[in-house]
Amino acid sequence: MASKKDKISIIVFSGSMDKLYPVSILASGAAALGMDVEIFLTFWGLNAFKKDMLRQNMRISKEFEEFGPVMAKIFAEKNVPHWYDILKQAKDLGNVKVYACAMTYDLFGMKKEDLAEVIDGVVGVGEFLEKAKESSITLFI
Repeated sequence: MASKKDKISIIVFSGSMDKLYPVSILASGAAALGMDVEIFLTFWGLNAFKKDMLRQNMRISKEFEEFGPVMAKIFAEKNVPHWYDILKQAKDLGNVKVYACAMTYDLFGMKKEDLAEVIDGVVGVGEFLEKAKESSITLFI
């Protein structure tokens, strides 16, 4: 088990690209530093990890939506990988675990085969909070 200084927990509520990029970049940076990373996907965050949503979801948060086309152009020009690909690379780098929220999973009628391959399991909020309390950093995105 990692000590508090070696672990980050990220609760992902948003499913918009402008939030999913920071999630994947933070996970990648933490993994590169040797930290354990635990990600908890809930509501729209989990919905973004459905196989049929991974590449089609181009949503930007409402308050920044006018910047969406400009950002898409910049990302293409700079060859920025898709947020999901960055997260997969983070999992390859180190100890990154991604969990689906059991309540959201049930409410949305999801099945394991509907979800992206990076998801390590379905856990309840209590189980995730037990894991998160060992973290030195906890983020809600």
